[in-house]
Amino acid sequence: MDATDKQLLHLLQEDSSPTTKALSVKLGLSVTAVYERIKKLEREGVIEKYVALVNRKKIQRGFVVFCHLKLLQHSKEYLTAFERQVVKLDEVMECYHVSGDYDYILKILVSGMEEYREFLVAKLTTLQYIGSTHSTFMISEVKNTNIIAL
Repeated sequence: MDATDKQLLHLLQEDSSPTTKALSVKLGLSVTAVYERIKKLEREGVIEKYVALVNRKKIQRGFVVFCHLKLLQHSKEYLTAFERQVVKLDEVMECYHVSGDYDYILKILVSGMEEYREFLVAKLTTLQYIGSTHSTFMISEVKNTNIIAL
């Protein structure tokens, strides 16, 4: 990956909607050269997919909760079963298996405290093998980016 590929990736991470013609003007390359670079980056798996980023507040999902979770034990069976179940929960946007005091950190989006309580009681704590949870609520968003520096 050369400097032009990195510049192209930066532009696409900022906004993937411009045409190859618009990108070619910004990069000083031909439309064909930009198209071929994009296709190469897609084939190599550098570019995985293109998405529309939705404003969570506009769809009543502005209440962000980080839920730290411990399993009853760390067996492969418990980890696998929990992971298989948690990916099915629509409110969970991100789930990370982590080291430290907790086993997992979940990023959960809901409309407010009442909806979170309902989610916690009716969905999350009904999953197998959960030992304990600790919830942290977002006060304000300082940085949220999808751009990876290259």
